[in-house]
Amino acid sequence: MSIIFEFEKLDVYRITLDFVATADGVAERLPRGRAYLKDQIRRAANSIPANLAEGVGEFSPAEKVRFYRIARRSAVECASHLLVCRRLKLSDDEAISEGLGLLLRIVGMLTSMVKSVGARLDKNS
Repeated sequence: MSIIFEFEKLDVYRITLDFVATADGVAERLPRGRAYLKDQIRRAANSIPANLAEGVGEFSPAEKVRFYRIARRSAVECASHLLVCRRLKLSDDEAISEGLGLLLRIVGMLTSMVKSVGARLDKNS
């Protein structure tokens, strides 16, 4: 498989896709009556790579930072949803732990990207 888009070259993007797959598995295994939580998990999870890709595709450093921050916030939202699932014993703890581990990596990488682009933005101001 060849890489076509610039964002596909980023390790953080590939990790976000791993998280989307993990989150979808957690959502799929939620018990009946939790459709609202399934939807929230899936939407927030898919928002991470989507906003990351939008940020990479931006020319404006300020807009890049804005999209990276949105992706980061979606990752933190996902962590909260997974912790709710854990507390309510709604899903397999191993999958939740895997998802949380991926999210910690994603949040750290996105934080670094925000700081890096933000520093360049501050220099040019």
